[in-house]
Amino acid sequence: MTLKLGVPSKGRLMEQCFDWFGARGVTLRRTGSEREYAGAVEGAEGVELVLLSAGEIPRELAQGRIHLGITGTDLVRDRLADWDRQVRELVPLGFGHADLVIAVPAAWEDVSTLDDLDAVAAAFRRVHGQRLRIATKYHRLVRDHLAANGIADYQLVDSQGATEGTVKNLTAEAIADITSSGETLRANHLKVLDEAPILHSQAALFAARAADWGGEAGRAYRALAARLDLPAPPV
Repeated sequence: MTLKLGVPSKGRLMEQCFDWFGARGVTLRRTGSEREYAGAVEGAEGVELVLLSAGEIPRELAQGRIHLGITGTDLVRDRLADWDRQVRELVPLGFGHADLVIAVPAAWEDVSTLDDLDAVAAAFRRVHGQRLRIATKYHRLVRDHLAANGIADYQLVDSQGATEGTVKNLTAEAIADITSSGETLRANHLKVLDEAPILHSQAALFAARAADWGGEAGRAYRALAARLDLPAPPV
């Protein structure tokens, strides 16, 4: 079995992955058209490139269908329960930086902390008879963070599109989302709470604990690890 390496299939994150490996003597490239999701590896024997969406990579790692995968630490920690039992973070890659934050309408001048949000949520439920809605793609991380801070009067609203627009569209009162510069939040008249982010995220190389690390895959990994200065496989 070849060593399967999962990499985001498009966009800036794919390009940065290719650059990271290329700077270390391993060439990753797409083959065929952009719709084929096929790729090739040069400079590392026995390694097969698998192009996936960044959101699919945590699942494929957890199932052991790929040995290695590059995706955001936010996606791994949110998609996988007990994530460190399913995957091992081998090395942070130094790109794809973003923070998972809670943002509220800029017009909420008196709301700047989680305690303020808790008070607003309680008042919202008294007045409207329902919980304050927080739109997010990151249910596990947000729920755990709010529970740890004693906030209960809210409901999470799933957002798989433009989360920043949910407040303007009246489908949520607040959001929790990834941001790198905050410009999109400000453009949508939102402000980040004056608290530490829920998570500092970046792209990282992960190894699947459930994958088969014997035979050809194990030999390919040891050779790749020597070139990239990676730790031993997670077995």
